[in-house]
Amino acid sequence: MPNAFDPITIGPLSLPNRVAMAPLTRRRAYGDGLSATPLMAEYYRQRATAGLIVAEAAQPSRVGQGYTDTPGLHDTAQVASWHPVTDAVHHAGGRIYTQLMHAGRNSHPELLGGGLHPLAPSACAAEGVVRVHGGEPAVRKPYPIPQVLTMQGIADTIADFADAAANAIDAGFDGVELHGAYGYLIQQFLSGNANRRTDRYGGSVAGRVRFPLDLVDAVAARIGPERLALRISPGCTAFGLEEPDLHELYLTLVDGLPRDLAYLHVFEFPGHRDLTVKLREHWAGVFMLNPHETHHDWPAGRRQLRLVDDGLADILSFGTLFISNPDLVHRLRLGAPLAEADETTFYRGDHRGYTDYPCLEEALS
Repeated sequence: MPNAFDPITIGPLSLPNRVAMAPLTRRRAYGDGLSATPLMAEYYRQRATAGLIVAEAAQPSRVGQGYTDTPGLHDTAQVASWHPVTDAVHHAGGRIYTQLMHAGRNSHPELLGGGLHPLAPSACAAEGVVRVHGGEPAVRKPYPIPQVLTMQGIADTIADFADAAANAIDAGFDGVELHGAYGYLIQQFLSGNANRRTDRYGGSVAGRVRFPLDLVDAVAARIGPERLALRISPGCTAFGLEEPDLHELYLTLVDGLPRDLAYLHVFEFPGHRDLTVKLREHWAGVFMLNPHETHHDWPAGRRQLRLVDDGLADILSFGTLFISNPDLVHRLRLGAPLAEADETTFYRGDHRGYTDYPCLEEALS
């Protein structure tokens, strides 16, 4: 069996190792119009020894934004701003995907501006509050009842994702990961309580998986399935989501995905190892895992490297450890000490904004 430091191929990319950097929302797109900055280029360049970097989530449209200072990939200025980031990683010998994330109902008109209102499968407000303005003191407001996506709205949203994916490739990214986890739009369609539709995109398990499957097909047709991946988090209850028929739901979803995607990325929630094993059995392609068998396995670390040897995962993704250890692969390979993230800095200083993050799974992946 291979180990975590052996090479692997995803689509057209050859990765030198199986230690990936998980996507981490940083909220530091301080450039004009939520553009990437030189500091972001340096941040990812420093971590280029990861087998694959999955960069922070970028919204595919203005209405897809869910947090202050998160970057976009939906206009020409944003696309241009990402070129120095991807160039820096490639010049350092690395490989980098972007992640596309539509917040869905987890947003607010005051955050979006321009008369926009959050969109979602159904008129069900998310639990919690959202920061609506940058700077201090923070201004937080309850999530509003979203506008319901019409059939045309769903088609437009899928088109936005496809356009943003093409923009990502134009910006130099090696591929795109769709964010189907943590309670955002894709998982809202999967949910039993956020999705109360009675049309073809709701109701039964087959209806609730239709949006992500249609979305994957559309983006794959645009950029090629070999440059596309999907991230899921079965059992995540962020923002008040519920997922009845959990095993059937995700096995149906995975069985419906194109077999030639670059990889499937599973963020494992404690207590769901049995489902992780079944998903691994059902998915014939490259299986990336951010593992948390129990609450004691949070965040994922050195002790999980054995999961590649055991065959549960082809690639392991790490989040928190890459923040405090840019050279994480080297340290893991040598068994060297790992620097621990300073939570006061992580949440309140260097990564400002995490103080109001309602679901720490992304921050602590």
